Amino acid sequence: MAETAGETKAFKPYIPDETRVPEFTFRAVGLGMLFGVIFGAVTVYVGLRAGLTVGASIPIAVLSISVLRALGKASILENNIVQTTGSAGESVAGGVIFTLPALIFLGFGLEYSRILVLALIGGFLGVLFMIPLRRQLIVKEHGNLLYPEGTACADVLIAGEKGGSFASRVFWGLGLGGVYTMFQNENALAMIKGDPEYSPKWLPGASLRGATTSEYLGVGYIIGPKIAGVIFAGGLFSWFVMMPAIKFFGSAVPTPIYPSPIPIADMTSQQLWQFYIRYIGAGSVAAAGLITLMRTFPTIVSALKAGAADFKKSRDGSEQAAVGRTSEDLPTTVVLIGSLMIAVAMWGFLTFMPIPGAPTGAFANLVAALLVVVFGFLFVTVSSRICGLIGTSSNPISGMTIATLMATCALFLVVGWTAAPYGALALMIGGSVCIAAANGGNTSQDLKTGFLVGATPRAQQLSLFAGVLASCFAIGATLIGMNKALEKYVPVTIPLNLAEKPDGVSVETTSFAHAGATYTLVNVIGSSTIPEGKYLVNPASGNIEKQWIQGIGSDAAPAPQGRLMSVVINGILNRKLPWGLVLLGVFLVIAVELLGVRSLSFAVGSYLGIGTTAAIFCGGVVRWLAESGVQHKEGEEETSPGSLYASGLIAAGGIVGLMAIAVKYMETEGWIPANTLHVGGPLANSSIAGLLAFMALGYSLYYFARKPLK
Repeated sequence: MAETAGETKAFKPYIPDETRVPEFTFRAVGLGMLFGVIFGAVTVYVGLRAGLTVGASIPIAVLSISVLRALGKASILENNIVQTTGSAGESVAGGVIFTLPALIFLGFGLEYSRILVLALIGGFLGVLFMIPLRRQLIVKEHGNLLYPEGTACADVLIAGEKGGSFASRVFWGLGLGGVYTMFQNENALAMIKGDPEYSPKWLPGASLRGATTSEYLGVGYIIGPKIAGVIFAGGLFSWFVMMPAIKFFGSAVPTPIYPSPIPIADMTSQQLWQFYIRYIGAGSVAAAGLITLMRTFPTIVSALKAGAADFKKSRDGSEQAAVGRTSEDLPTTVVLIGSLMIAVAMWGFLTFMPIPGAPTGAFANLVAALLVVVFGFLFVTVSSRICGLIGTSSNPISGMTIATLMATCALFLVVGWTAAPYGALALMIGGSVCIAAANGGNTSQDLKTGFLVGATPRAQQLSLFAGVLASCFAIGATLIGMNKALEKYVPVTIPLNLAEKPDGVSVETTSFAHAGATYTLVNVIGSSTIPEGKYLVNPASGNIEKQWIQGIGSDAAPAPQGRLMSVVINGILNRKLPWGLVLLGVFLVIAVELLGVRSLSFAVGSYLGIGTTAAIFCGGVVRWLAESGVQHKEGEEETSPGSLYASGLIAAGGIVGLMAIAVKYMETEGWIPANTLHVGGPLANSSIAGLLAFMALGYSLYYFARKPLK
């Protein structure tokens, strides 16, 4: 039922409009920026590994209540500023990891300055465009757009103000999850096996694994048994149906089948996933993203109509602006000037920091900058309204980004920009829009929280800018650090005549130093004879001797959304893809949709390694067991004891995992001795010991989920 004007005016926030309490304080903004850096980095770590992100607003709100209470009396509005500032880091990081890892799959490197600029542009756009939309979407449609995560966060803040204590449950998760991760992580003490595996001899090609990390267990609990089950179903289909089928039929062929350089009869299950399943999974994710976008098309149209109507009323003065503290937004001039400055910044970025090999003129760069602003406003509006209706977790960010990339690549195709560097240029545009849409959806949840507790919108908007600014510096460093620390050099033997290079093979440098030797570094994209990737060629033998597997894209950090974006770009611009595999994934998703199952979760599961999906499924099972016979009020699931403990597990896995990766990075650079943290021991190779330890962590999650909050 539509809300009447009278009903809107009747709403009274927790802190009345006429009441003034401490809000935009130095300690609140500073603590929020610190949380933004931490949770931004954790989101990069978990998102690259699991292909999923989880909201940070509630964990930050819980931690803020505890920390500020220890520092002295704090108001609810100060705690709201902390969570508003900190949650910006999580949303910007989500947009970054969904797109910019595709640079690696397109054959380019990750540059810190490029990631930083794009993250700032997208993050600021997401905040700017929500300033004029707040009144329409948050205030006037208060009864229609519920913003479930924002409402749950407001409940946490109000309960904390009244004396409720949630923080201990999060801290228990942080403590136990951190200890477990230190013992389990292969880059830390590595005293417990973290990847137990079973490969049945009665089904060649299949493999059941478990990436038994605390963050996967926590993610599975938070998303719940239904979604976790669908994700695991996708993994089972890939690893227990598709891969055994490929092994069964392909083993009769003595020669390699493209895109693999290895005969199928000689391939391990990991190689089957690497050379075949990843393309099928990418096709699945692309199709599922587009289907999700089409499903929300009516919402998109209504969001655009409502936004246009609201702007018209504001422009012609047909509606009086509300007055009072809780109606104070940043002025419209900030939005207009800010949008202009971002367009100029994007133009300058493309003009003075161009993609190597993709020369573009000043006019083309201006068009690209305007596309970022136009698509950014379009999808921030859509993202906000969808988040209001069905929540952030159902926001089709990947579908919106695919639509942007398809439109941009189509324009490039028309003007003849089909070389590989132009694919990276298209990604710059799509990446900025994706980050803006992700942050716009999160910003609307924060503004909803503020609306309910009686925050000053102007203060929230300023804190969001501060959160974006602080977190962006950590996001790029985390992305590059993970890529470096998780990289591997795998021995291979592939003949290659550099004098007559096959299509898709290019020489990057003839003096690449590795392990005391000098190699020729070649980059392969779109070749029909050599799988894509970077390779080290021995000039003396003329053979490829090692494959340089980047950390991002490996089984440790598969980055499914980034792979998807590269498939879309390559498919349109150079049309050199194993389309048979990609189309298998497309029709797999169509079949799943015909069964009445929402396909996006299934598609992500079909791409990820089964170790990831199995661990996530375990978290979902623990939630099903813990909540059997328990009735939750609407919206209470977000703040349940189990969800708070699971949030601590996720944060612990991310923080300790990042610390271990930082140590690994220092080892690879030669700053500290190798295996500084490594202890190992008799249990390090025992799958049974690893499973028992994971089961113990799962029981702790069950115990704390069943134990009521005090």
